[in-house]
Amino acid sequence: MGSADDSEPIFAPDAFAGTATYYARYRVPYPRPLVQDLVRRAGITGNGSLLDLACGPGRVALALAEHFREILAIDLEPEMVAVGKEEAVRQGIRHVRWQVGKAEELNSSPARFELVTIGEAFHRLDRKLVAEKTLLWLQPGCCVSVMGARSRASDWEPWQHIVANLTRKRIGRAVSTGGVSPLPVPGGETEEVERTLRQSGFEAVESYTFAEPYNWTVETILGNLFSLSVCSRRVLGRDADDFAEELTAALMAYDPAGQYHETVHFGYTLGRKPA
Repeated sequence: MGSADDSEPIFAPDAFAGTATYYARYRVPYPRPLVQDLVRRAGITGNGSLLDLACGPGRVALALAEHFREILAIDLEPEMVAVGKEEAVRQGIRHVRWQVGKAEELNSSPARFELVTIGEAFHRLDRKLVAEKTLLWLQPGCCVSVMGARSRASDWEPWQHIVANLTRKRIGRAVSTGGVSPLPVPGGETEEVERTLRQSGFEAVESYTFAEPYNWTVETILGNLFSLSVCSRRVLGRDADDFAEELTAALMAYDPAGQYHETVHFGYTLGRKPA
């Protein structure tokens, strides 16, 4: 992770190659209370436009789709965009325009969007540039939302430490469901997110958190791990199937019923463009 003053992307452009299907299927969805709270705080009218930057397979865009007349979702990786399109069709959502490209290079007219969202990706972008462009793209008085979920080692359940020990052995890094400390929640880099937004001209910058119980199975745990840039099938290479077998055996030995519980912590940081 870069320092607090380092706004350059920290991942290669193809960091998530091969993960899109796993990402769409096995990442924990943003909880309904968070989505409703965001819509309320941002003052969404139901008739505006949403811009979802670094959209991945559309987890944020599709969760918010019912609240917007039109949506533009952009991601650097064609695979993510392709899977997002498939997921939109599956859900019967037809008013999303998908685009492959860098958030930093997007050309859009000023004051076009009612909300701009960045889900679990702000740390991958040139934060200062993206925040400044977002301020330009938003309508006066409208908001940007930087969203994420947290999985800190200090919060892990015993079964997550089993996962972490095996990932450490295989990839040299201890990760569990959701990875380690994605953005944004209080602590970690959320203060940097808030500072970047304020320095870029946003007002009323605040962060909000939500905790939701979640039940995992061996399948969903493995799928979630394969959705991570640091633990994808491409990263594991020839060891991917052996890793899956070893992890399955270890988890079933811990709980033969195959049910694993976690409280997942979600959050978003909201900033408002001056009216």
